[in-house]
Amino acid sequence: MGAGGRTFVPPANRKSEADPLKRVPFEKPPFSLSQIKKAIPPHCFQRSVLRSFSYVIYDLTIAFCLYYVATHYFHTLPRPLSFLAWPIYWAVQGCILTGVWVIAHECGHHAFSDYQLLDDIVGLVLHSALLVPYFSWKYSHRRHHSNTGSLERDEVFVPKQKSGMKWYSKYLNNPLGRVLTLVITLTLGWPLYLAFNVSGRPYERFACHYDPYGPIYTDRERMQIYISDAGVLAVCYGLFHLAMAKGLAWVVCVYGVPLLVVNGFLVLITFLQHTHPALPHYNSSEWDWLRGALATVDRDYGILNKVFHNITDTHVAHHLISTMPHYHAMEATKAIKPILGEYYRLDETPFVKAMWREARECIYVEPDHGTEHKGVFWYKNKL
Repeated sequence: MGAGGRTFVPPANRKSEADPLKRVPFEKPPFSLSQIKKAIPPHCFQRSVLRSFSYVIYDLTIAFCLYYVATHYFHTLPRPLSFLAWPIYWAVQGCILTGVWVIAHECGHHAFSDYQLLDDIVGLVLHSALLVPYFSWKYSHRRHHSNTGSLERDEVFVPKQKSGMKWYSKYLNNPLGRVLTLVITLTLGWPLYLAFNVSGRPYERFACHYDPYGPIYTDRERMQIYISDAGVLAVCYGLFHLAMAKGLAWVVCVYGVPLLVVNGFLVLITFLQHTHPALPHYNSSEWDWLRGALATVDRDYGILNKVFHNITDTHVAHHLISTMPHYHAMEATKAIKPILGEYYRLDETPFVKAMWREARECIYVEPDHGTEHKGVFWYKNKL
């Protein structure tokens, strides 16, 4: 897995970055995954326990400092300043804890270290602390990576075809309806996905990330789903006792609201990575793994790119080599851009503006009229 010899390099298309709405090619790429890997420096595939833990310690130290300041000094501030201090704490702490979530995500991909058991222990602890069922998410997320861009088998933010749109959709296709949809998606989208598989692929029966016997999981995975549930229940038990000792308002202010920010960013990041007017989706007649993995987009969140450990602006590389640690992803992304050419998409539109645009333009998918490629679907918005 390293650089070696010459490899095929299609001409780089600078216009594709300057014009992020230009559709990416949907034809079979003129390069292979092995050629992509050869373009990446060998050290980018190396995982360091010490370096990975340094990010855990860094994030948790900042989170503790924010908690300490909020709980020891906010009550001494004059009332107008305290009303301002808490929202700042919620926003900043939520962003830092999103970074913690991303590190646990790395563990789920075996990108944290060379030791699977260590990755799972760290991921279980960090995700459970954020009320995420680690193994449950790990297995469904792995299937998302295995089936990205597939209308039948992808696991998250699977777009609806026009024929599958609900009757009330046309009443939400307006500014007020989009605001309502975005608010519900960003606040309730993550727990609804975990509990009811909302926005996930359809299963033959009820699917839930907390159900060890649900259709999402195989027999050999069921015991680990119990472990995930136990981790979440243990944290809920601790929060209950904390609320009894400190009060519910204290728990909500210190932990609950930042967790809402984490959940909101998690949903927004995933939504914007896989929802874009330039990206195709495929049915079974056209889909293959490489084209599906390339049907993703890198986004620019400004300073938050670093806070989120670059999961936002290196997502294409992550889908191609998910076991690569985040601290090498930027270098890898630069290395593969010449190989990917027009198949690479970077959209530097500010994320709030992009969120609104995608909510307006990406309502459902269908093939272009008059095309022979009936298995290639593009986002449309005319209901």
